[in-house]
Amino acid sequence: MKDVFDAAIKEIKNNRKFVISTVTRTQGSTPQKPGAKLLVREDGSGVGTLGGGCVEGDIWFASSEKIKREENAEVRPYELNEDLAAKDGLVCGGTMHFMIDPIDDKLEFEFFLDEINKAYNGEKPVALVQVLESENLSEISKKILVREDGSKSGKLISEEIDNKLIKESRDLLALGKNKTLKIENRLFYIEAFTTPPKLLLAGGGHVSKAIANLAKPLGFELNIFDDREDFANSDRFPEADDVKVANYNEGFGMFDINANTFIVIATRGHRQDDSATKAALETNASYVGLLGSKRKTILIIEKLLREGIDDDTFKRLRAPVGINIGARTPEEIAVSIISEILSFRLGGSEKSMMLEEKYIEKIRSKISKSSKIKN
Repeated sequence: MKDVFDAAIKEIKNNRKFVISTVTRTQGSTPQKPGAKLLVREDGSGVGTLGGGCVEGDIWFASSEKIKREENAEVRPYELNEDLAAKDGLVCGGTMHFMIDPIDDKLEFEFFLDEINKAYNGEKPVALVQVLESENLSEISKKILVREDGSKSGKLISEEIDNKLIKESRDLLALGKNKTLKIENRLFYIEAFTTPPKLLLAGGGHVSKAIANLAKPLGFELNIFDDREDFANSDRFPEADDVKVANYNEGFGMFDINANTFIVIATRGHRQDDSATKAALETNASYVGLLGSKRKTILIIEKLLREGIDDDTFKRLRAPVGINIGARTPEEIAVSIISEILSFRLGGSEKSMMLEEKYIEKIRSKISKSSKIKN
């Protein structure tokens, strides 16, 4: 996504036309989810992806045509039926909705991009809100930028509607999420932007080593600390963005922690886990995971509750951390933990994606009917 915005800034500075297309809604099985973007330049080249295949090709062509004909923005749905999927060897059965948006007001959009870029680089998160559907076609693709403090740049419809959108936007800022929202007879798309997700490992043992191997390819900024120099150094964690030696009471204060930070506590013993958990919950990280047995977890939770931890803080604790996959080895445990973090961040259910029995019965019924017709 950031590469699309970086390309947009270059096109604006060179006074060239371009179109940004965004996946705003999906239903069913689709190759990309909301937030995926494709920028098409005036020369026909592009940056980003909407999932590939003939659908992306159609959006690419439509974007180029809009530049040539100077057409307005539009929302276009694509149903990925069997015929369409077969063209690219896909096995999809969903619907994707795209906002194809020729950027007209380049000065305003450059201002928005500047604030979005600052959010990516560690400043306050922001959200971009735009109109997807309206009876008044001139409203489609109109935008406002919403900040963490509730202020905004631009105006969409009315103060009443804009204030509703501001409230909805602020709820999405922490983790950089997106959603569509219908108010009266209009449909809006809200997309929040914040820093890349950060993973902070308290403890540099075997499990943390295994987690570190998985984190970087998934886009996490990786930070680690341990109170032992032998377990907190760049030789042991070459993939880490930052490694520090610090005790577990003070270590968290040495890192820049925000709501898009995910903490995993995996120290060498109960005493260290105890102090690390308490210190981690004093940060504003949205997710604090504690590795260990249920018995150890019960003892630590009992201590926290006796000390009067408040409910909102306690809700951030995942203990024992991870999804139950029957993990035993450090590598298996790491997969369990990363899976739970991804589910939390992306809004997953942590349930199996295995096809439900009702769908199997429909398939059997279809085959049965087809066999009877042939006979």
